[in-house]
Amino acid sequence: MDLYFSPLACSMASRIALYEAEAPARFIEVDSHTKRTLDGEDFHAVNPLGLVPAIRADDGEILTENAAILQYIADSFPEAKLAPEGGMARSRLQQWLCFIGTEMHKALFTPLFDSSLPEEVVAKTLEAGDRRLAYLNDHLTGREFLLDQFSVADAYLVTILNWKIATPVDLEKWPAVHSYYRRLKKRPSVARALSEEGALYAAEQERRKAA
Repeated sequence: MDLYFSPLACSMASRIALYEAEAPARFIEVDSHTKRTLDGEDFHAVNPLGLVPAIRADDGEILTENAAILQYIADSFPEAKLAPEGGMARSRLQQWLCFIGTEMHKALFTPLFDSSLPEEVVAKTLEAGDRRLAYLNDHLTGREFLLDQFSVADAYLVTILNWKIATPVDLEKWPAVHSYYRRLKKRPSVARALSEEGALYAAEQERRKAA
């Protein structure tokens, strides 16, 4: 299995899931600006949209979209118990994957990465984000994970919450969310992914300065 990723991007959730499953995989870094792998491959040949993550399965089939890839990893390594098998529990997992992908990833954090965003738009984005974070805070109060145990949804959420380091989102306003984030950062799979991808991100920035 090949995982195409960019350092500290949403693809890190798949790395965390693979580490949780102790699954063999080849990690192929994609430069987020040039959309080429470090060995010069045009990533658009893998995913025409140029977006990570993407997975190439052992049979050569390509799968894209974070929520789909995370569930594929969970289903490929069921012994890791990273997703419920079916029924309402599986639907709850999908509910949280959708919430993270749309309400947190795309609606809150992605716009805030744009340094040219007018201040009034930033303020409006943060205001809307507060409603989403309040909802998440209510759910996480008294809970260790989004579901009854660690799942691929947690791998995705901690990845997205880590983007607070590059945005004005203040997690300390939401005690349950902040506690969840600090707790999950210490989980071995998450700590390993953050350490490795943090170093790769720093190397990527140095390459850009030298270019």
